[in-house]
Amino acid sequence: MRKSYIDNIRWMTVILVVLYHVVYMFNGIETFGVIGPFAKVQYQDAFQYIVYPWFMLLLFVVSGMSARFALDNRSAKEFIRNRTRKLLVPSTLGLLVFWWILGYYNLQIGGGLQSMTAVPKPVLFGIMAVSGIGPLWYIQMLWIFSVLLVWIRKPEKDRVWKWGEKTTVPVLLLFAIVIWGAAQILNTPAIVVYRFGIYGVGFFMGYFIFSHERVMNRLEKWWLPLTVCAGILAVVFTIFYWGKPYAEHSVLDTPGCNLFAWFAVLAVLAFMKKWGDFTNPVTTRMAQRSWGLYLFHYLFIAMSAYYLHEYATHLPVVMVYLCVAAAGFGGAYLAYEIIRRIPVLRWLICGIGGKKK
Repeated sequence: MRKSYIDNIRWMTVILVVLYHVVYMFNGIETFGVIGPFAKVQYQDAFQYIVYPWFMLLLFVVSGMSARFALDNRSAKEFIRNRTRKLLVPSTLGLLVFWWILGYYNLQIGGGLQSMTAVPKPVLFGIMAVSGIGPLWYIQMLWIFSVLLVWIRKPEKDRVWKWGEKTTVPVLLLFAIVIWGAAQILNTPAIVVYRFGIYGVGFFMGYFIFSHERVMNRLEKWWLPLTVCAGILAVVFTIFYWGKPYAEHSVLDTPGCNLFAWFAVLAVLAFMKKWGDFTNPVTTRMAQRSWGLYLFHYLFIAMSAYYLHEYATHLPVVMVYLCVAAAGFGGAYLAYEIIRRIPVLRWLICGIGGKKK
């Protein structure tokens, strides 16, 4: 059975990702691939501290839960075939077909194109394609975890999964130590987002533990204290690390950051299990389009931010944020609606196979 609260967590988290990238594009803390700040001190940057430590970890946990539900209804071969089409194809072949456009704007924003005039065009195209990965790093990692899961399932034969059903809430709280330990390992040296340790643990905990209805029923009863604790930790984390690079290992690997991240994940799962397990026309529509929103939003954020920076420098700050946010949401939905209707392109860019979805 499809669990509505998981669908709702997913599309709501994607919305947070879009809003985060809008703020990130003009933030004054992280300098990589951004337009830059409007002022020396920007209190709106606090939004980044509040959401960044946990929202992608949450997506991996939810993805692990969804993987279990998917494998209950299909063979391992069908699961991998589906994941390869949906995740690997857009984040590899799709880079050469479409996502190089995002790479072009990333290079424009970063000033890289101006210094590459002597680079041969085929090489430059390859650089743009790699630079166009953007948010697709998440689906690349998700494909790798999915393949590992299928390999693990063969000898595991649900023994570990059945053991996971016994997990109590106090034990889940103590897993903050595991999360902190995982944050220290399997991190790529240059590109911080590829944190295989912590995201892998989140994914497999979603599969082996949180996919159990009994575990979620126990967690649901703790929704209020977990939500309060997560809120307090959000304030403490933001104040303590204000001005420090929240997206770098100097902050991400600290005990405080991981404690906040884990309690936030638990709080969202508990809160949504209690209050978010419902459907209506709006939630159904948002769930159906969250994939397209995730795939396309950053392209239109980068495009609009670049052109506004170049040609609308006197626009009020609030209007800049509103225009970029509108471009992120509107452009993503429009592009998805168009491309998912075009044969071949919907497979290469969106990972959609068969008939129009």
